[in-house]
Amino acid sequence: MVKVLLIALFGLTITSCAGTPPSHLGVKNGKFEPCPDKPNCVNSQSSDKDHYIEPLTYKGSKAAAAKKLKKVILSMERTRIVEDTDHYLRVEFKSAVMGFVDDVEFYFPDEPIIHLKSASRIGYSDFGVNSKRVKQVRQLFKQK
Repeated sequence: MVKVLLIALFGLTITSCAGTPPSHLGVKNGKFEPCPDKPNCVNSQSSDKDHYIEPLTYKGSKAAAAKKLKKVILSMERTRIVEDTDHYLRVEFKSAVMGFVDDVEFYFPDEPIIHLKSASRIGYSDFGVNSKRVKQVRQLFKQK
């Protein structure tokens, strides 16, 4: 009986790590919501050097770049595209061990760049995971 309760409690703990999507996701007036004052977020539109990361760049059409980016994202483990429009893509990345969810957003303005924001849904520090993920997306995007 104790073993069953421990397994159930562990299962609840893991599923609670996903959290609820923040209400501020999306692009408003061409901008993402700024990163919070925590080291678990990067944003290509940030004026704060601690949170800034370069946007992605591309040649060709926006539609081709979006298709290429979606292919990259779907090649990565534990990803789920949640929202997909002509100018915006939102993806959830889930960690392997505890099931923590990071919200990653991509914005396609009318110029050949893709702005991005990657933020942990819960917690304070992410040990650089969001920055590393964006760098991995950038590398894979350049290769494809």
